[in-house]
Amino acid sequence: MRVLMLVLASSLVAECTRAPNEDFAERSSAVAAPVGATSLSVPGASAADGSLQRCLRPTPVQAPAPVPPGPAPGCPVDPEGGPPKVPVVRVSFPDAAGVAVDAELVASSHDTTRGLMYRKSMPDDHGMLFDLPLPREDHAFWMHNTCIPLDLLYVDDDGFIVGIVENAPTLNDGSRSVGCLSHYVLEVNAGWTRRHGVKAGQRMALPPEVK
Repeated sequence: MRVLMLVLASSLVAECTRAPNEDFAERSSAVAAPVGATSLSVPGASAADGSLQRCLRPTPVQAPAPVPPGPAPGCPVDPEGGPPKVPVVRVSFPDAAGVAVDAELVASSHDTTRGLMYRKSMPDDHGMLFDLPLPREDHAFWMHNTCIPLDLLYVDDDGFIVGIVENAPTLNDGSRSVGCLSHYVLEVNAGWTRRHGVKAGQRMALPPEVK
């Protein structure tokens, strides 16, 4: 669901479903990191520099306002006639009773730009995993041409979930990030993380295909 662009001279902007948009690149340059990210000492979760200080945007105790379920009215027609053929990998969450999803793995520029655009539905145990080409950026996603609401999990190199954007609304060009560096982003249906007890600060078991 997204396209990659530079933000603040170096930050990578990935979009949750979308085609390149020059106006978005200009608007994104003013996006600041969201309030709420903090540096915490997390037992057993060493940062890239070997310290225990991890950037984390904690999951709020209170659930965000719900969003209407998809598909969104006015969902655009898929110009490519259907989603691309990509590998499907198993992604599990050992800190949340071992819950897992089958995720489409995207890494190419085309597939990353497109993401989950134009989808009218997605099974509850499915998602899309973005293996982003510039590791450990404060990635920002939008919901351009995305017709189903989503949760977005931002995941560091070692599988540590640094933050989650919940209930991202459909057909929305607002930029969403968590203020922490990450390498991967996993998109699942809106509300999936809270229903299954998946929170920031937990770990996502990375499939061997991305290691």
